[in-house]
Amino acid sequence: MSGHVLKKRPYSDEEAKNILANVMSKETTEWHYYTHHKGYVEKRNEIEKKLLEEKTVLLEKANANYSEFGELKRRESFNANGAILHDIFWENLGGDGEINKATELKKKIETDFGSVEEWKKEFKAVALSAKNSGWAVLAIDTHSDGKLRNLLVDEHGVGAIWGAKPLIACDMFEHTYYHKDGPKKATYIDNFLNNLHWERIEKRYKN
Repeated sequence: MSGHVLKKRPYSDEEAKNILANVMSKETTEWHYYTHHKGYVEKRNEIEKKLLEEKTVLLEKANANYSEFGELKRRESFNANGAILHDIFWENLGGDGEINKATELKKKIETDFGSVEEWKKEFKAVALSAKNSGWAVLAIDTHSDGKLRNLLVDEHGVGAIWGAKPLIACDMFEHTYYHKDGPKKATYIDNFLNNLHWERIEKRYKN
């Protein structure tokens, strides 16, 4: 069992301190990646190892009231989703916020939301409505009608839609922005949107 590894960001650690400076503090670019993001990857590996090595005993004691197996399965998906959303979060960032560099996705946003401004207005409202341990996610609902949707996701998975592919993930956990902006969520969200790397987001959309 090889395990999961921390995915590299599309920029170096030193580059992150500069190109993400408007979004988060220089210290947070490291804390967030090497403590929080890496922590989800490592904990997922730890849980999966335990589920494999102690499978027989864990399965025998599984029940709906309380069982170690049930709690491990809950935290398995929590940590897996945490790592996935952070992969997307870092990929999103490091650009100039110029959506015209994503011509196909821009057209899709205009079709599904009416205009780019209407999408931004709703996305920002979703982010502001997220708990202090949640996410705002732009996803394409590939399973049902193929439309773009802004999803309000608590923790790492509550509020997600099965089969939808996340394109933009804005981390609304307090550790993301508090060191720089304190309780000013709106400031952080605006800076996040202005730092989006639309070329990479466009590539994700096309794929």
